[in-house]
Amino acid sequence: MSEKKKKVEGESFKTRKTREKLEKQLSDMERRVTRQALDKKTIEIHRWIARHASERVVLRAKTIALFDENQNAAKLSFRVALLAEQLQKEGFFSEKIEESTQDAENAPK
Repeated sequence: MSEKKKKVEGESFKTRKTREKLEKQLSDMERRVTRQALDKKTIEIHRWIARHASERVVLRAKTIALFDENQNAAKLSFRVALLAEQLQKEGFFSEKIEESTQDAENAPK
């Protein structure tokens, strides 16, 4: 059995130039990230926050609920309702879809 070895081609001129360009950009970015630059940016961010403080919403005065523990089910879209009706006709569901969504809407909260 003879093994065939494929010769791997080196990168093209265009690929090498692009790689070198990207390496130069990365090294420039790394060189610019210094302790002084981070401190300066921190001060800029704090000033921006202070400047826009009047536009902030006080969250302590509001009640925020991220999740309703699926107590309020979303209404079915027209397409989903059509698909569900078709599946129901084919015998995949034992009850009507509209009834199950109404039950979810009328469930105690």
